[in-house]
Amino acid sequence: MGIEELKEELFRLGPEDRANLARLDTLTESEIEELWLQEAIRRDEELDKGNAHSYSAGEVFNRARARRE
Repeated sequence: MGIEELKEELFRLGPEDRANLARLDTLTESEIEELWLQEAIRRDEELDKGNAHSYSAGEVFNRARARRE
């Protein structure tokens, strides 16, 4: 993902998510853990709804290796 794509994704976030992202370096370990838990739940719901696709670790690593070549 390039910087322009990252910017586009950033601006798609809601105000609360952008605020959370901006303060990530000031969060406690338990706050960070809670955010990851919320993200895991969100991703699981997206998979259940069919709005996302999962990939095996092997597929992910193969794609990453192909991009490096």
